[in-house]
Amino acid sequence: ELDAPVEYDSARRGFYYSEGQFSLPAINNSESDLFAVCIAERALSQFRNTPLHAKLASVFTKIQDSLPDKTKIHPSWVDDRILLFPEPVARVNTRIWETLAKAIRDNKRLLICHVAPGEKACTKRKVDPYYLVNYKGEWYMSSHCHTRNSIRTFAVSRIQRAEILSETFILPAAMDKKTMFGDQFGIIWKADHHKVRIRFTSEVAPYIREREWHPLQKIKDLSSGGLILEFTTNHLNEVKDWVLSWGAGATVLCPLTLVDKVKHSLKQALKGYRR
Repeated sequence: ELDAPVEYDSARRGFYYSEGQFSLPAINNSESDLFAVCIAERALSQFRNTPLHAKLASVFTKIQDSLPDKTKIHPSWVDDRILLFPEPVARVNTRIWETLAKAIRDNKRLLICHVAPGEKACTKRKVDPYYLVNYKGEWYMSSHCHTRNSIRTFAVSRIQRAEILSETFILPAAMDKKTMFGDQFGIIWKADHHKVRIRFTSEVAPYIREREWHPLQKIKDLSSGGLILEFTTNHLNEVKDWVLSWGAGATVLCPLTLVDKVKHSLKQALKGYRR
């Protein structure tokens, strides 16, 4: 199958390689495997602006180069016919990203200088970095902030400086990834939980049915052709933005806090269209 130079030795009653330099490839992939590799390589966009991007791209190149000629295909058709539109990504300082990653790997405390959205001043925070999370084109660091004595999520693009301290920390057992990211809408972590119910019209209901928006979601079909989506989350701001993206097709039923947030955003948006 690999077109190996194999010949039979009648005296020794066995087969041998007639070319002394021949060796089997490191991996034996089929053409479909290589196709999967090509697609995965194009999904690396979420790692651009991080040290991982170049290293992962190099790994994919080595995989393709190690394949026998028989299974090699020209990937140009993949570029032309298989399209991936990545999320717009925030600019990340690669050195800061690598510093955060090292601190997480070694459970080292960090001293960071962070600029909040809309602010110019940089504030110093001592944090225990728990997780690096990629979400909608942005990298975030979920951590325990000693300044606020609570869980805080920092956008990596807004961290101007990061220094690894000699102090170590222990990741609390209660802060595992399932607890922090497994049952919420988005990545912002809060201790309080809210039961959310959203009614969708028949026009947008098909789009809601075909996706899993939350791992513990429940859908109730309505006689009108619409539906009600239910789930529990511990942060409402990201839910608010998602609801607004559906326009008149979505109406929040509960909680009232989320209803008020959506109303306020709609009123503020209307002000920009007054003449």
